Amino acid sequence: MAIATINPATGEVIKTFQALTEAEIEKKLQAAVSAFKAELKTPFAVRARRMLKAAEILERDKEKFAHLMTLEMGKPYKAAVAEAVKCTTACRYYAENTERFMADEPVETGAKKSFIRYLPIGPILAVMPWNFPFWQVIRFAAPALMAGNVGLLKHASNVPQCALAIEEIFLEAGFPAGVFQTLLIGSGQVDALLNDPRVVAATLTGSEQAGIQVGIGAAKRIKKVVLELGGSDPFIVMPSADLDAAVKTAVEARILNNGQSCIAAKRFIVADSIAAEFEKKFVARMESLKVGDPFDEKTELGPLATADAVTTLDADVQKTVKAGAKLLTGGHPLKQRGNYYAPTVLTNIPKDSPAYGEEFFGPVASIFRVKDQDEAIRIANDVRFGLGASAWTNDDKERERFINELEAGMVFINKMVASDPRIPFGGVKQSGHGRELGAVGIREFLNAKTVWVA
Repeated sequence: MAIATINPATGEVIKTFQALTEAEIEKKLQAAVSAFKAELKTPFAVRARRMLKAAEILERDKEKFAHLMTLEMGKPYKAAVAEAVKCTTACRYYAENTERFMADEPVETGAKKSFIRYLPIGPILAVMPWNFPFWQVIRFAAPALMAGNVGLLKHASNVPQCALAIEEIFLEAGFPAGVFQTLLIGSGQVDALLNDPRVVAATLTGSEQAGIQVGIGAAKRIKKVVLELGGSDPFIVMPSADLDAAVKTAVEARILNNGQSCIAAKRFIVADSIAAEFEKKFVARMESLKVGDPFDEKTELGPLATADAVTTLDADVQKTVKAGAKLLTGGHPLKQRGNYYAPTVLTNIPKDSPAYGEEFFGPVASIFRVKDQDEAIRIANDVRFGLGASAWTNDDKERERFINELEAGMVFINKMVASDPRIPFGGVKQSGHGRELGAVGIREFLNAKTVWVA
């Protein structure tokens, strides 16, 4: 894929960029190593002042950054503004809490003194996706930089202006040159970076295939890697749930980010006794969505990020219908300029069809009817993914079973799955390994050094 800004709402090529040469990459690696050595001596208070300044910049220029996000990947402008604001919460959270997270942790051993000291490890490569072009990066960078590590960003090739803007934020905030650098490179250049001994670890958010490639590349060099991959998140609704609240949230959870989110609800698993009413209300809300220009404040659903995404999504929908699924609404690209797909609802999903367990990146919902909680849990777990899960019930026993038995890294009860700086984010199974955010997330890229004083 060329490194370029292509407006998803129109298909217009706005700006193109040249990939860095090997010589330019070498200069950035040298700068990262030098910056890390300096950061080792930088007090937490200094880093915190810089990170709080980054939050101020994100807040101050949120409209400018939102414009870039909407222009490059098509999310509704109001959602892009909210994304910029959300980034400020991560910056402030880690500015205020990192020193506590990295404090020496005493351990009783019988020694004169024994403890765990948490120390930064060096330059970390972050391979990030286009769907949340600021938030995905900031939720890596805020803890990494506050810990004293330095970051090298390989962003998705369709959001280069967002990638460059993030580097400028950290520079303006007072972080020295080399602490956070954007590398405008293609995916084919990632393995060479992993092979460089100066890059000590990597984190990737993206597709399974991308995760496999980076995971193998890191493993061959015995380097730590955190992988946050795909999801086919279940959204379970039981008879005791508030049905209207569940339907409203279900639609929001499906069309989040134009349906292009790893934690967007994709499979709606509904108890038989309420399924007919749920389907009726869900379809009505999907059909009422305002689809259009993402810069229009009234737009609820914008375009998909690329033309190829529309082609892939439609092919999977057609395969599912051909396999025997029932189409309740939508099921086709919209006949207008840009990468638009009609809000779509499928039911009677055959197990051998894509909609049963694949990750649909777009506004396509799959509805499953189940006779009881046992069947709901079985279907929810009957996929290779295990990122998030949302379960709607007011029965305490049902709630506990969902918490314990759903195979997911995150379970939300009576709420849609979301990311929050205060809590760990990540999955199990083919959804990846490791965690971002929270105290757990910052420690993924720290050396937990055992100290024993006799």
